[in-house]
Amino acid sequence: MKPHIASLINAILLIVLSLWAYLTSGSPSMTSLIPTIVGVVLLALNGGLKNQNKVASHIVVALTFLIIIGLIRPLIGVLDRNDAIGIFRVGLMILSSVFALITFVNSFIKARRG
Repeated sequence: MKPHIASLINAILLIVLSLWAYLTSGSPSMTSLIPTIVGVVLLALNGGLKNQNKVASHIVVALTFLIIIGLIRPLIGVLDRNDAIGIFRVGLMILSSVFALITFVNSFIKARRG
């Protein structure tokens, strides 16, 4: 899969799933919108990623890595609450971000080999 496609899918999932969590929560927290913000930034950078802009590519990789790290605590929270839907949402955001990150790394390795 091409990196810009993986990033697009990841961005859309981050936006949709975090908005779902925010809008359906009994006590919504602004921090649950962080993946939405990251997803919007990833969408904005997708054109640069598609055009193989190195700066955009590195920003996308860094944001994707940071969102994976940032989603660990929410995952622990939903696991502690035994919230199946929350586990699904956060787990899917982590999985899509990890998949995108692997796609980026493979693309960088392929580009280095020429």
